[in-house]
Order: sequence, then C-alpha cells, then structure tokens
Amino acid sequence: MKRKTFLKTLLGVATLAALPLAKVAHAEDPIIIGEINHYKRLAAFAEPYKKGIELRIKEVNAAGGVLGRPIEFVFRDDQGKPGEAIKIAEELMTSEGAVMLTGTILSNVGLAISSYAAEKGYVYLASEPLADALVWSAGNPYTFRLRASTYMQASMLAEAAAKTDAVKYATIAPNYAYGKDAVAAFKSALTKLRPDVEFVAEQWPAVFKIDAGAEVQALERAKPDAIYNVTFGPDLAKFVREGTDRGLFDGRNVYGLLSGEPEYIDPLGEEAPEGWTVTGYPWYDLDSGPEGDFVAAYQAEYDDHPRLGSLVGYMTVQSIVAALEKAGSTETEAIRAAFEDLQVATPMGEITYRSIDNQSTAGAYVGTTTVRDGRGVMVDWEYKNGADYLPSDEEVQALRPAE
Repeated sequence: MKRKTFLKTLLGVATLAALPLAKVAHAEDPIIIGEINHYKRLAAFAEPYKKGIELRIKEVNAAGGVLGRPIEFVFRDDQGKPGEAIKIAEELMTSEGAVMLTGTILSNVGLAISSYAAEKGYVYLASEPLADALVWSAGNPYTFRLRASTYMQASMLAEAAAKTDAVKYATIAPNYAYGKDAVAAFKSALTKLRPDVEFVAEQWPAVFKIDAGAEVQALERAKPDAIYNVTFGPDLAKFVREGTDRGLFDGRNVYGLLSGEPEYIDPLGEEAPEGWTVTGYPWYDLDSGPEGDFVAAYQAEYDDHPRLGSLVGYMTVQSIVAALEKAGSTETEAIRAAFEDLQVATPMGEITYRSIDNQSTAGAYVGTTTVRDGRGVMVDWEYKNGADYLPSDEEVQALRPAE
C-alpha cells in the first residue's frame, strides 16, 4: 500500500473510531437550565424553592435523565435588581450554555427578564413572579408562567369576600408591579360580584420598607369593614404585629394574598393572625395522593417540612422536563412550541400551559388562619383549580398584545 493511501485509510479509521466516543460524550453532557432568583434577601422563599428543584433533579437523573442526558441547574442571585438579572441571563445563555431560563420571585425582575427573553429569543419559565402583566399586557411568545397569578388568587379571595356583609374595603400592598396588579385584580373581581362595595383607602408601602405603625393608623382612620392585604415576607410580619397590637383586625374580615404560605406565616409563631381568609400551603394536612407523596419525599430528603416555594421549585423541574421530552430537543423553538398546551402531572394534579396566554392552570389553596401548637396554619382549606379563575380567550385577546 502506498504511503499516502495508508495514511488516508488510517485517518479514516481513526475518525470512525472517534465518532462513537464523541457521540457518547455529547450524550452525557448535562442539559443546563439557567435559574435566577433573589436567594440572599428572600432566603425564606428561595432556599426551600432551591431544595424543591434539587429534589426533583435528583429523582429525574436517578431515572436516567431527560433525552438520555442528566439535567443540571446553574443558580444565580439577581440581588433584586432587574439590570443585574438581565446581565446574568445573558451570561447563563451564552457562557454557561443554558438552553432556557427560569426563576425570579420579584415581579419587576421577572418582567425585565421576560422582555429580554423576547428580544433575544430565549425561553423563560417564570416560576414565581405573579404580576398579571407578565402573561397579558407584557406577554410574549417566549415567556411562560407556572404559579397562579395575582388575578387568579385575588379572584379566589374576592369570591369569599363577596359572601360577607362587608361593604367598605381598605387595601395595603407593596408599591410595585405585583402589589398594583393584586389590588386591581381584587377590586375588579369583587365589584363584579358585589357592585355595592366601595374602597375607602389604599396604602402603598415600599416593598420591604414598611412603616407598619403609620400604615395601620391610616387604615384605621378609614374605618373599613374589611381589609385586603398583599404584604409578604418581613413586611407581613411587621404589619400583623402592629395591627394586632392596635386592634386593627378586631371585628373586621381580613383577606391575605400569600399570607398562609409557610414562608411567611411560620416566622410569626403564636403571633400568627386568627380568622384571616388567605391563600397558602397546608402541607401539614397533605398525607395522600401526589400531594402527600411530595410532602413525604421532601421530608425524607431534608428532615424538614416543605414550604410553598419547595412545591414551586419541584413543579418547575417537572414542567421543564415535560417540555424537553415533548420537544425531543434542546433547541429554543422546539422548547417554546412544546410549552404551548403542555400538560404536566404535578403534586397539585395535572396542569396545562395555555397556548392563549402561556399561563399555567396551577391553582391555589384557600383557607382560614388559626394558631395550632404554637404556629400559624390554615384550616377549612380548599384547593381551587386555577383553570376556573382565568379570563376567557376573548378577554385574554383584548389584554394581550398581538404577537
């Protein structure tokens, strides 16, 4: 054999021999998901959320991964700043090799990432931010939302409020997108059910900077029959303590968006409010079916009880895995198309990401607060299916810009 022919043959054999190895190496590369959240400032929510993610990742990878590859999340802290979140999003997609983005708790940060994702053509699963604008007025084809929105949860609370004799309402909410949307949604839903109600006061403290004494005084001066509260985290704790000390809640119906979530009611201990109608997460009563299975698995893994964030994190991974499997690919357009009308089996039951607005039909638990064994819990609770609290396709088309 001539030397040139021999070398050509040898090169061909070497190339063929290398191909299977290259394919195996590629197949074993993890599928990277870029996760952005406010881990330092909102650790009470973000850490349980991260644990929920890690629990489901462990289960998925133990079962063989997705598309024959392990799944991996790269976690980054947005510092609560939209500009920082956008910078991180670009780094995750270009430097870290992420195939899509997820996360954020603060709605202003979520809206910033959503806008950036639309501009760049990145798929973004907004796991937590609740502002209605995310899927309606600022909606875009690349942004999908997991959690029940402010509109959905506010509608659930308005449904309960409409059954009472209360006529005069006061509201208190953080002064940013989530709070604004939550108040607007409650007003809209309640006035449709009870045209006779009136709103006599609105308080708008800066998020995490509440002057609880001043806010309570202002609400008391308005003499409302009922109060709609949207504060959360440390602001909620300050508001509850100050309001209780000054008798603001005595003889009044109080409706609390998120106020029954363990992240926010647990720190209050025996000071937790009594008799509020709230959305939350009664993990302590969930001991059967998919709900109970998740609680048991989480407790076994971490020797701790789940928070709502834990469930959201777990469902985030479930949603992403389901989309990847449906897409059969990690290409952006395939993932985006797969999310439309995607059905996902979760601890809450099956949910669907509606193609009309990219909002999932995940619901929420609604109940009444009380103190049991020294801690705040929800009693007389009921799971409300999110699909029952969403606007019609015609209404969404009016709310959502043309795509």
